[in-house]
Amino acid sequence: MANSKRQLFIKRRLRVRNKLRKVNAGRPRLSVHRSSKNISVQLIDDLNGVTLASASTMEKALSTGKNDIAAATKVGEAIAERAKKAGVTEAYFDRGGFLFHGRIKALADAAREGGLKI
Repeated sequence: MANSKRQLFIKRRLRVRNKLRKVNAGRPRLSVHRSSKNISVQLIDDLNGVTLASASTMEKALSTGKNDIAAATKVGEAIAERAKKAGVTEAYFDRGGFLFHGRIKALADAAREGGLKI
């Protein structure tokens, strides 16, 4: 029986998360969530279980009215800036079960250009 799209997404997400746990050297995790209307990102310290910084298109300052590559780029720039304020210079990029293209790739590229090493 074929797996549903949701089951495949969950398998991909768990595979990515487990790989990150193996290679994580105490760095925080940059976790991305994409929906049809918004994109959000959190900088998470898994050792202490706290969120260090976050950014989302649900914030009025970052909202462009559309959920497109331009919006993802703004969120990526914002998280890089907020990570610097939190004293974080490098993190692991956790794309979850999302494929690394389009909005997810734009967000990662903008965070890298903003000075965050991922």
